[in-house]
Amino acid sequence: MQAVDRVIRARLHSDVVLIRQVAEYIISAGGKRLRPVLTLLSGRALGHGGNQLHELAAMIEFIHTATLLHDDVVDESDLRRGRETANALFGNAASVLVGDFLYTRAFQMMVTTRNMDILAVMAEATNIIAEGEVLQLLNIGNTDVTEDEYLRVIKYKTAKLFEASARVGALSAGAGASAEQVRAMAEYGMYLGTAFQIIDDVLDYSGDADTIGKSLGDDLAEGKPTLPLIYTMRNGNPEASATVRDALEHASRDRFQDVLAAVQSCGALDYARAEAVKVAEQAVAALAPIPESDTRQALVELARLSVDRSA
Repeated sequence: MQAVDRVIRARLHSDVVLIRQVAEYIISAGGKRLRPVLTLLSGRALGHGGNQLHELAAMIEFIHTATLLHDDVVDESDLRRGRETANALFGNAASVLVGDFLYTRAFQMMVTTRNMDILAVMAEATNIIAEGEVLQLLNIGNTDVTEDEYLRVIKYKTAKLFEASARVGALSAGAGASAEQVRAMAEYGMYLGTAFQIIDDVLDYSGDADTIGKSLGDDLAEGKPTLPLIYTMRNGNPEASATVRDALEHASRDRFQDVLAAVQSCGALDYARAEAVKVAEQAVAALAPIPESDTRQALVELARLSVDRSA
């Protein structure tokens, strides 16, 4: 990861000062770096660990960072990873445009691999992520969203980049990875990303703001119908269901405590966590074609860590 960070710093360079300032600000905030870790582990699990893998991992982090910059503008967020968002500090225009810079720099890095399969994977992934963003936008304030529709959004918006991260790592192994193993790694990434996002949505109603690095109730304030809220609206008592519906329709944080009580009263958080655990175990099962090694075991542990966390 230190090697990946060195690549990130080198590839951030631009003659435009504002680009360097905004990009350095968001990258230096750190974060879990799960997606580049996944690329590294996927490649190494199939016998590849060269410098190209560091470039690919950095490329993945650039795409993820670009989506964060754009997300924070769309969501009007003011806190990310425990500090001011780039849009709060530099303005919306700078955040959107620097996000575009990171996207295009990532594709420049892809081209250097001279691997059309990797280019195809990333072109598809970035397109589907954009569709996921639009789907989420269409669901804002929608109290009739089903669990399947919710899962479709997170598979597009979040899990797709996890899937691509794992697939790219596997593809970097070249002839060292069979088609079955590449598919297995991609499936693992998709399940991992899905479990990770479900837990993120749970933490919006059960975490600690200082620990998770954002304000509790952000999803509610944005009118996002996440799994705990969907479950409460379908399975809570009439009062709990009505409380959540009203808060979602008005997209307000003002009723956060009432919504929190409603969610807790029907076991929605426990249900969502249990669903995430099921998906994480599907991720572990997907690793069956991957040969036993310390790296494979790290992938198993990563799947379990994705649901057993407080941030």
